[in-house]
Parts: sequence; structure tokens; C-alpha cells
Amino acid sequence: MLLPALPRTRLRSADRPAVDTPFGPLTFATTLGSTDLPKLPDEGFEVPGGGILARWSRPEARVELLLAPYDPGLDPEVWGPLTGCHAGVWRIDALAPLGRVRFSAGLPVRLPEGAEAGWDGGQALAAITVEDGTTRLTVGGHDEEAICGAVDAGEAPLRWAALIDEVHNRSAGTWGVDVDRDHDISWRLPPLGPGDHCELPVIAAWSPVADQTANTWYAVMASPTVLLRQFTPGPTKRHGNPDAR
Repeated sequence: MLLPALPRTRLRSADRPAVDTPFGPLTFATTLGSTDLPKLPDEGFEVPGGGILARWSRPEARVELLLAPYDPGLDPEVWGPLTGCHAGVWRIDALAPLGRVRFSAGLPVRLPEGAEAGWDGGQALAAITVEDGTTRLTVGGHDEEAICGAVDAGEAPLRWAALIDEVHNRSAGTWGVDVDRDHDISWRLPPLGPGDHCELPVIAAWSPVADQTANTWYAVMASPTVLLRQFTPGPTKRHGNPDAR
């Protein structure tokens, strides 16, 4: 469960979780086996900091998605200011064996006229960037290497660390990160067993396209542990670099 001790207020009606971006809503989907979870969650909660927590409960798994405004703490002496930034943490707790789990984040099928999208990953980051004449948007999260490394922070089953060899040999496994239409990202997870859990980050950051500091790219590099830290007491830490993981 995400942040079990955090105060929360139940919402009377749960809307589809989404992040409003300059290129349309960024929406999310989860597939368990061959079944897509409903767009509307079973439960919705408002949490401190302007966040929304959505929850789906099934006999085989509990799935949660936390969305909230996010300050990546970029050093203003290095990076240009962001226009907006929102982060999500997706979590699944397996209650039964799950051979196939997919989580995805995507922009509308038709982007606004003049917008161009493309793959922008690297340094353990899976990301896409969309630009038009005025705005640059980057959406990012873990790539396969980061998923294997997430075991160190307790964000994934320990046995996934042994899958690192498959990262560089995509034909050897049935899991990985895919990009569709250049502006949708899907995470296909390795099998989960009862009692296993996995957490994945998704961050969307945008700024004027004239800014040349790569601020949106570095803003989307944080791990779930770093993202969840904004909801817990403690000193603010700048993490606008790859060491943020």
C-alpha cells in the first residue's frame, strides 16, 4: 500500500486519474493477464499536497496510482524554470501468481497540430518528449535497467535483480518497456508471485521550448522513493541529476 499512514479523504466519485498537460491529458491503464482494469478506480482519495490516490481491488491484485504536483528541486543556477510538473507512483501488490502485468501512460492519439513526439530515453530512463513551436513536454519513468535496480530500494521483488542480463537481450525475455506512436509508454513486468509488489514512477514536466537546459528531461528522473518523500516530513533535497535515483 502506498503511504499507509498518510491522512486521506475519500472522494464521493472517483474520476479517471490523469495529468493535464499542454498536449492533452496523460492517462494511465493497467492490464492484469488479458484483462484491462476499468478506467474508473474502485476508490479515490484526496491526500495532502494536492494529490489524488486511486485504487483498484481484484482477487489477484491490488493496484494503486498516486498523482500529485511535484517539485523536482532543480538548481535554478543550472536549469531553466519549469512551467509545470506532475508525478505519479503506480504500485501493484500481487495476491496471486501474475504472469503478465502491463502498466501504461499515454497522451491522446491525436496530438495538437504542429506537435512532434519521439523517444528520449537514456541513463536508466525511459522517456518520450513532445514539442511544438512553444512548449516542450517530457514524460519519463524507469527503463529495464532501472526496474532491475529498483530491488535495492525495495520497489521490486529481489529476484528481478537477476534479470539484468535480459536488459541487453530483448529476445531472451517477455518483459520490458515499449513506446507506441512515439507518445505512449508501456511497462511489461516480469512475473509476480503472491506477496510481491512493484512500484513504478511516471513524471511529466514541461517548459518553454526555447529553454535549452534540458530541464524537463532531468525533472523526470526520480524514483518512487524520492517521489513519495514529498509526502513525508523531512528536509528538502535537490535532486536534479541522475543521482536522484
